[in-house]
Amino acid sequence: MTSAFVNKAENKGEEGYTLIELLVVLAILSLIVAFAAPKVIGYFERSKTQAAAIEISTLMSSLDLYRLDTGHYPAATEGLKALIVKPEHAHNWHGPYLDRTDGIIDPWGRPFLYTPPHSGSSAVIMSYGADGKPGGADEDQDVTSVH
Repeated sequence: MTSAFVNKAENKGEEGYTLIELLVVLAILSLIVAFAAPKVIGYFERSKTQAAAIEISTLMSSLDLYRLDTGHYPAATEGLKALIVKPEHAHNWHGPYLDRTDGIIDPWGRPFLYTPPHSGSSAVIMSYGADGKPGGADEDQDVTSVH
């Protein structure tokens, strides 16, 4: 009888958390998420812009390899697909020049824009950023091969 009484006395106050204690913990977690989420989202968007710049650099290198093999850049009608699938009139094409077929899609899910060189200019590859419109700032900024 004494041992049963002692066990009950040892467990007193250990029934669990109260509703108020749980609500306080949830409120603290909510505040942490509210302050941290915008920063995390900002880092994620900046990383997409940086990824687009890296992909554009890779595409420019692939275009240079294409030009070395064929003697010219792809025409506007052929576009960047010429790096993956041999165009009809591309002699000495030794592609594919990209490992992945999704390499011509920007981090926001839209195709990169390609302008072949003309009158001594170089080829241009660009993405309009998160908003898909020319111009913009931060994550909406245009990312281009022209510096």
